[in-house]
Amino acid sequence: MAYTAHRPDTEPEVRDRRAQDDASIGELLSAVTSDAQKLFRQEVELAKAEIREEAAKAGKAAGMYGGAGLAGYMTILFASLALTFGLANVMDWGWAALIVTVLWGVAAAVMYVMGRSRMKQVHPKPERTVQTLKEDAEWARHPTS
Repeated sequence: MAYTAHRPDTEPEVRDRRAQDDASIGELLSAVTSDAQKLFRQEVELAKAEIREEAAKAGKAAGMYGGAGLAGYMTILFASLALTFGLANVMDWGWAALIVTVLWGVAAAVMYVMGRSRMKQVHPKPERTVQTLKEDAEWARHPTS
């Protein structure tokens, strides 16, 4: 009886098992890809819902700020009138109104100068973002450096 080399990987059962393993790997990759896409879509929907909720809160807060601004304006207006009426008790109405007007003019000039100096400190170009984008582009060109 002659001995022949027996190769187990050529047997039909082994080949069928390998085909099943290959198919199951492909199916697994497909399932993982599908699950990842589904998870990404769900995360996007969650983010949209959170943004809508926060936007509603911000809208309500902005409305409150608007109301506070109007109330503040009315307070200043009536305080100015009260000051004018109070000064009118000790001097002519015209001079009282002029004094209140000059006070508001000085306040406006001071706020303008302060606002202008702060505006000079504003840099519209996002410097740090531009720098990191340049670094990212450099890395993408030479990832091993």
